[in-house]
Amino acid sequence: MTLALPHALNGAAMQVVSSIPSPTISFIDLGPLRIHFYALCIIAGIVAATLIVNHRLTRRGAEPWLVLDVGLPAVVLAIIGARIYHVVTHPGFYFGPGSNPWNVFEPGSVWAIWEGGIAIYGALLGGAVGAWLGCRWTGIRFWSFADALAPGILLAQAMGRFGNWFNQELFGLPTDLPWGLEIDADNPAFPAGLPEGTLFHPTFLYEVIWNLVGVAVLFWAGKRLRLQWGRLFGLYLVWYSAGRIVWESIRIDPSVIILGLRTNVWAAILGVAVGLAIIIVQRRRHPGLEPSPYVPGRERPGGPAVQSEDTTEFVDVSEPPAAEPESGRTATSSTATT
Repeated sequence: MTLALPHALNGAAMQVVSSIPSPTISFIDLGPLRIHFYALCIIAGIVAATLIVNHRLTRRGAEPWLVLDVGLPAVVLAIIGARIYHVVTHPGFYFGPGSNPWNVFEPGSVWAIWEGGIAIYGALLGGAVGAWLGCRWTGIRFWSFADALAPGILLAQAMGRFGNWFNQELFGLPTDLPWGLEIDADNPAFPAGLPEGTLFHPTFLYEVIWNLVGVAVLFWAGKRLRLQWGRLFGLYLVWYSAGRIVWESIRIDPSVIILGLRTNVWAAILGVAVGLAIIIVQRRRHPGLEPSPYVPGRERPGGPAVQSEDTTEFVDVSEPPAAEPESGRTATSSTATT
């Protein structure tokens, strides 16, 4: 790929005042085992999201650590979906002349996920299927799980983006801004035709900052606006996808172009539309609050409290209703306000 230098980058007189260095290593070898920092970033994000979802679901009244039963198929299918989406949208990486994409031991194989190459929108599609299956098995409402996941998945995405930094990949256009990202000139991703020392927009950092701000927004909106029935997840889709439209538009890594836009830009536009549709439709279908994170008839006997339909209080369902006293007045159970 050959790029034309922006005017500010032309000439030997350009002075680099400051920049963001890139890591010099992207993996470590422990005997025969090679550990990629890219993978560690993704695993750390998954762990963080799991802890957040468990906390949020338990507060809603779900059994502690039920998230593991739902999360296992969700994570597995998310990784599969993320890889399939990447391969389909980047066929030139794997199916060029002389390639052997189906040989797991060949560099550049479609199976070599440890080399990088996963896409968040594929992960969302695959993960949604896995979460739906997990919710069916456990009796958790799918939208309750999605809302509990929303801030956690955005934090996981922020953490995962540091993997791109370690790999020196998926950076943006050349820039002379003081926060430009250094990329090694011998890196295969370094664009041809640019002089050594050229700096690039750190799109990974832009997305990290955007996502972290989004985590705070989602926590605030979930508590202040009481977004349930999938509306908080819809807000996540709108927030993440709106930022992704911008970051994706300035990236220079190869991508299939459709009507002048990168495939991931189209996916992000669709993400905004789907998120808005979820918010609007679910608000009309379910104007009140969820009565419980469980579907009717699947509550766990002796489990924790569940949230009532039209209040923010929690009522204890582990004990049968109190008998009516002789005076005819109805006994009430104590409640705890969240």
